[in-house]
Amino acid sequence: MTAGRARTGLVVFDCDGVLVDTETLGPRIVAEMTTELGWPLAPDDVRRLFLGTPASHLLAEVRAHATAPVPDGFLADYRARLRTAFEAAPHTMPGVRETLDALEARAVPYCVASSGAHERIHHSLTATGLWERFAGRVFSADDVAHGKPEPDVFLHAAEKSGAVPGECLVLEDSPAGVRAALAAGMRVAGYAGGPTPAEWLRDATEGVLTDVRELLFRL
Repeated sequence: MTAGRARTGLVVFDCDGVLVDTETLGPRIVAEMTTELGWPLAPDDVRRLFLGTPASHLLAEVRAHATAPVPDGFLADYRARLRTAFEAAPHTMPGVRETLDALEARAVPYCVASSGAHERIHHSLTATGLWERFAGRVFSADDVAHGKPEPDVFLHAAEKSGAVPGECLVLEDSPAGVRAALAAGMRVAGYAGGPTPAEWLRDATEGVLTDVRELLFRL
């Protein structure tokens, strides 16, 4: 623990783009699907509009902007396409396993709090061999009334983990996630080791990291 910082009682990881490398795949697939429906978006547009937000927000916006009928199975189709693409080459972001090893060695609890559905989180963590390390400590927007940028999922994770929000340290790769952590009264580090531009995360209280392992210097 660094002098002047609160004791870190819980490290909270976002999942997509922080633990597992899906944020290069998801925006490309969403862009393909919205373009098919008459709302042409590039992957960077998808990241800017939807990164870190729940699927319900994506669906509402697609329905508002598409010029063709949006199928009822839009989200199911998206998840199926993402699953297929991810299974072709599942991997974690660099440094994840070393960071988890170090947290365990220091007896610092950790969990996942994600905007993704439980099914998607389970699939991603299982495919990358991380599920056993997070089982029982996975929290989703499915569990709360409002997804990010509202603080609900982070507060839920803290409560279920027996942690005080002010002693939680969050690692997030999305502006919505950073805002949610701040609203929850938690310290938050931005993660720009994937496709997220560092300037999108400038409000993070613990700065912007390009390697997950740098989080260990923020405890």
